[in-house]
Amino acid sequence: MQSESWFYLLSVISIYVILLYLAKYRKQSRNTKKHPPSPPSLPVIGHLHLIKDPLHRMLEDLSCKYGPIFGLKFGYRAILVISSPSAVEECFTKHDISFANRPRLLVGKHLNYNYTTIAAASYGQHWRILRRLSAIEIFSTTRLNMFLSVRREETGSLIKNLCQESRGDFVKVEMQTRLSELSFNIIMRMICGKRYFGVEVENQEEARKLAEMVKEAFELAGASNPGDFLSFLQWIDFGGVEKRMKRVHNTNDAFLQSVIDESRQKSGPGKTKTLVDVMLLLQESEPEYYSDEILKGMILQLLFAGTDTTSATIEWAMSLLLNHPEALKKARDELGLCLAGLIQCFEWERIGEELVDLTESKGLTMPKAKPLEAMCKLDERMTNVLNQL
Repeated sequence: MQSESWFYLLSVISIYVILLYLAKYRKQSRNTKKHPPSPPSLPVIGHLHLIKDPLHRMLEDLSCKYGPIFGLKFGYRAILVISSPSAVEECFTKHDISFANRPRLLVGKHLNYNYTTIAAASYGQHWRILRRLSAIEIFSTTRLNMFLSVRREETGSLIKNLCQESRGDFVKVEMQTRLSELSFNIIMRMICGKRYFGVEVENQEEARKLAEMVKEAFELAGASNPGDFLSFLQWIDFGGVEKRMKRVHNTNDAFLQSVIDESRQKSGPGKTKTLVDVMLLLQESEPEYYSDEILKGMILQLLFAGTDTTSATIEWAMSLLLNHPEALKKARDELGLCLAGLIQCFEWERIGEELVDLTESKGLTMPKAKPLEAMCKLDERMTNVLNQL
């Protein structure tokens, strides 16, 4: 009986010592684990109260105060903000697998076909297949060279229209809409071989719907949804965000399905294969994988990647050049096809003495708050060249 008492006593002491050791080890682990600097946070919401537009300016201010790497807490989600180019490079090379997954946000569910597009899919076999398809069939040199004539034709059309308006004297032109339509036409001709803007377009209503569709989808994709960070807000659909996403998805889905169905009807031998044609061939060989939903997701991502991004880039470049006229001459031989054509064929001036407003607006591509307006005049030395367009 006495030996049993000693046994229980020793057992309790041993367990107590083990628990003390574990508690000490965990405390040391917490103390030695490195955490990035972080601003003071509030209970439950974390740093959500710090968010203000434009977001990149807010992050820049915090980076100046807390360094190139700092942490934030948006509700229950931990955020790592990195503004150092060398650190970003290390994340995408040495630690690329650790940073490969995407957060499961509401926009990925409703606008990205339940997280199946390349922008929303988790890292794995599905994502690798989409990445390989994009690299070979969309962004490869061979594929881009196949549509070089499309880019030249659409750029020529833009320049020709500007030429007709600006012969003789300076006229005021608004460039944001023109550049957006240029990007839409190039991308859609690559996708399905069809123009949506310009004098040769039959269905102007369809073009208007396409532009509104992409604009609204971009706004939702770039919007901060509080329900993504405070889960209890999803129960009440705070701000009606989910309802709006479902409505936009239904509109997008109907349009994308019509693009696929039209391509099915027009496919034939001798025709330059568009992106949809290529995907339809893949669908014939692997129908269980390349469903219409996967195809629509690929088209949607290409629209997102090409239209707003391209037009916003050119608009920003032109705005900066107009603010520094001495750079216009230097830029003639160093810029892309569209921007080089605009610089070489026309004379450009600001509307007044004031610099072009470079204030940013909300959105994934950081669009200008005020669309670019400038004074444009045809360079008479280019008349013979433009007559050949």
